[in-house]
Amino acid sequence: MATAKKSTIRWPAWARKTHKWLALIIGVQALFWMLSGLYMTAVHIDIIHGDALVRPAPVLPIDPASLRDPAEILARYAAASTIKLDSQLGQPVFVVGEGKKRVLVDARSGAQMSPLDQAAAQDRARRHFAGPGKIVRTELLSVIPSEIKGRPAPIWRVEFAGRWRPTLYISPQTGELVAKRHDLWRMFDFVWMFHIMDYEARVDVNNLLLRVAAWMAVATSLTGAWLLLYSFRRKRRVRKPAQG
Repeated sequence: MATAKKSTIRWPAWARKTHKWLALIIGVQALFWMLSGLYMTAVHIDIIHGDALVRPAPVLPIDPASLRDPAEILARYAAASTIKLDSQLGQPVFVVGEGKKRVLVDARSGAQMSPLDQAAAQDRARRHFAGPGKIVRTELLSVIPSEIKGRPAPIWRVEFAGRWRPTLYISPQTGELVAKRHDLWRMFDFVWMFHIMDYEARVDVNNLLLRVAAWMAVATSLTGAWLLLYSFRRKRRVRKPAQG
């Protein structure tokens, strides 16, 4: 009777094939890691943050006698829970908190200033901006763009002329500078997406896709190490031909 041949796994061929495909797949992502990491190290983080776009706010003396009583201001807003004294455009203001809502009040006259109109938002943006460029576009956004996700809407977007499209975001509720952005920051955010492999929110540095890629890289290294050791083992087993 004919006997069936016992199938055996050719481990070297299996390891070589696995190593080849893993290296091909993870190699593409490794290239993204390298290029994105190169950009993030080449451009200084202070430049990315846009610290040079804004000038420090001057500290101006405020005469307490010229201010309205904070208790009087709070009494006008039934849901008010906090009040903060600030200085904007050289004038003292109160920022009153009503839950998630904020109200801007002139600290001297007591008049409500918010929500800010376009002219008021531009005045504050000019005061903050440290560059020479003029304002080229001002928009009141009801939908928060991805580059400042997490901030409350609506928000004023004020773009200035100049290299890298410097942009300041001003809150219409508080008059405060919320964020500063430019094209180098936007490029950083783009390559950061590839670096951490979070293609939606761009914030999760421990997402499933990144963990899978990391384990694929480990498997590639292990199969490569096994093939290397196997090649040395085969060389030791080769015998020299007998001399005639």
